[in-house]
Amino acid sequence: MTRGNQREQARLKNLKKKEKENKGKSNHNGMSVNQKKESDAAIMRAKQEAALAKKQAEAAAGVKKK
Repeated sequence: MTRGNQREQARLKNLKKKEKENKGKSNHNGMSVNQKKESDAAIMRAKQEAALAKKQAEAAAGVKKK
């Protein structure tokens, strides 16, 4: 059982270390959750439009994709 306890203690120690490193940090870069969602959605719409335009251009040129 010693090994299991050591593993558990190491896991807890690492968890505390990670929490300390990430303390006060945010993934949103100063944006609210809703603003972040809207920004991500806008980026995805732009990517989808670009992909669609590329497909249409290939279809117009007669290029077949394998």
